[in-house]
Order: sequence, then structure tokens, then C-alpha cells
Amino acid sequence: MWREIQGESEWAGLVEPLHPLLRTEIVRYGELVAATYKAFDLDAGSKRYLNCKYGRTRMLEEVGMAGAGYAVTRYIYAAPDVSLPAGRCPSRWVGYMAASSDEASRRLGRRDIVVSFRGTVTGSEWVANMMSSLAPARFDPSDPRPDVKVESGFLSLYTSDDGTDRFTCGSCRNQLLSEVTRLLKKYKNEDVSITLAGHSMGSSLALLLGYDLAELGLNRDGRGNRVPVTVYSFAGPRVGNTGFKNRCDELGVKVLRVVNVNDPITKLPGIFLNENSRVLGGRLVPWSRECYAHIGVELALDFFKAGDPACVHDLEAYLGLLKCPKMTKVKKQGEDLISKVTKYVRGQSLHAAWRWQMAAIQAGDLVQALGI
Repeated sequence: MWREIQGESEWAGLVEPLHPLLRTEIVRYGELVAATYKAFDLDAGSKRYLNCKYGRTRMLEEVGMAGAGYAVTRYIYAAPDVSLPAGRCPSRWVGYMAASSDEASRRLGRRDIVVSFRGTVTGSEWVANMMSSLAPARFDPSDPRPDVKVESGFLSLYTSDDGTDRFTCGSCRNQLLSEVTRLLKKYKNEDVSITLAGHSMGSSLALLLGYDLAELGLNRDGRGNRVPVTVYSFAGPRVGNTGFKNRCDELGVKVLRVVNVNDPITKLPGIFLNENSRVLGGRLVPWSRECYAHIGVELALDFFKAGDPACVHDLEAYLGLLKCPKMTKVKKQGEDLISKVTKYVRGQSLHAAWRWQMAAIQAGDLVQALGI
């Protein structure tokens, strides 16, 4: 039933209550995203600072995922087109692409192409998160669709090209599209799925890639059949307007949003202008096209710890709750679990990063709402 798990039927009957197989797959993809944090070098004295600590052939093994059943095929780098007082930041490692092994493919029922993205860490990424104004995506030159708009900061991170960086070969977008195309050609005679997963900012990049592939028609196998594109979003913000949402729905991009109801990042941008403020008195308001909108099916979690508010956005806290066989009980009595799973973030200075990220997005959202 892999096609159902990948959202072919919008996960009907699988989310509430949460199907055991879907739970397992969500956790599996979440752990592939968590690997990006474990492999990310935050040692300022290291020559690999703000990049991956390991070579791609051994990265999953080094982070304790040797048995994941995937081989990393490419690292992905990105940097938004923004300038800080110290100048423009070079591209940084934001994730990786991988393909399932032959053995894993037999178990999964198809060859799975995975792209995993981390969340916000660097200063330039915080600035990009604050750029909450909407901009046309214009991914297809032959049909630019000016009504399809996305958050300008995420768009900049996805499309900007840092030609001076020694790691990169074009923009984040070009790196991703070329590698997906290469892998689809390599496995053209097999059943294939494209699974895009990310946490926080990373989920935004995953969604932009999913839309891009479908809009350009690149998600086709060697037989001309459409390859399913599925996004697993963990603690993801809104990415685009209602035009973007509608177009993703038309193209068949499937999105499962795993959200903590207490996580403020999942409510941004668009805290004032969102899918709930498009209609007033039964009529569309004049600014309805400028309203942000979430995409896909939501799987809601509920956890909070008063002594450690940053845990509400922590990926390990999300996964820890999903792994618990009695999720309903943990929603009410989960403080012990949360205190354990948030240890992953501690020691990596990511709590401070999360607080700056939240403040940046809130400030940018207010600027947009005021029309400045």
C-alpha cells in the first residue's frame, strides 16, 4: 500500500486514527531529516564550519543510520541573496539527496528518491525568514503564472546562485533539479517515488522543490508515467498564497504536515493574512490573493513544557512523540518524554537560533500586514 502511504488518496482514513504503517514511515523520513542536524558542523574552529562534517559516502553511517537503506547521491548547498554587515554569506550545506538501495527498494515496493533539508541555523537564513512578502514563483518560463506567489525569503534561498562558493554548482534549485533528473533517468524502468522531507525552513524548500518538479513536468519515468511527489513537512511554516496552494493541488503534489499545535512557527507567516481571513461576510476580501495558505493534510500533535518552551519546535521532540505507542496519553502527560528528546538540540546552540528565527518571522509578518 505504498501509494496510499505516499498520499495518493490524501491519506484518507490513515491520519485519524494514525495508521501504524504511516506512523512508521513518518518517523523514518523524520529521522532522515534529523540526520542533517547530526551531521551539520557547528564548530566555529572547524574547516567544515556550517557544512557537513562527513563525506557523503559515510554520512548516514556516521550519524548512526547505516541501516537506513539509502545511499547519499549528492549534497545540497544554498544561500539567500541577502547581505549582512560582514557581507553576503556563502552557500551552506542544507541537506542531501539519496536513493534507496536495491534491498530497501524491494521492501518498499519501489525505488525511493529522498531529499532531506535541515531548518534555519545561519544568520543569512534568519534574514531570509524575515522576508515575508510574497513574490511570483515563475518557475516555468513558458507559463510564469503571476498569481502563484511564495514567500520571497524562501524563494531567494531556493533560487539564488552563489558562483564564488567552492562546494556549489549553481543555485540550490539547479542542484536539485539536475540530480532528480539524473536519478529518474537512471531508474527509468522501475517504479519510483520522490519523497521530500524537511524541518522548519527545510520543509519550505521541500515544498518549493515539489511544486517545481510538478510544474515543469519533470516527475516522469522512462515510460511517461507520472512519478508521485510527496512532501513530509515537520514544523513547517506557510510557504505561499492561495494561488500556490491551488496550483499544488492541481498538479497532485501531496503534502503531509506534521505540526505541534503549540508551535508558533507553523502559524507563520500570515499570522494576520491567511486562509482564514480571505472571506468576510460571505465575500472574498480584496486582499484575498495576498493571503498565505497552508497546503495538504495536517497531522496535529500537542506537546509543551513550561520550563523549556523551545521544545515545541524541536524535531526530536516531534519524533519522540510519534514513536510513543500511546500518543494520546503522551499528549496529556508528555513532559518527561519531551525533556529527554530535547537533549539533542542542547549543546548545539540551536535554541537561540530558534528564538531568533521566531522573532524574525514575526517581525517580517507584521511589516507585511502593515503594508510597509
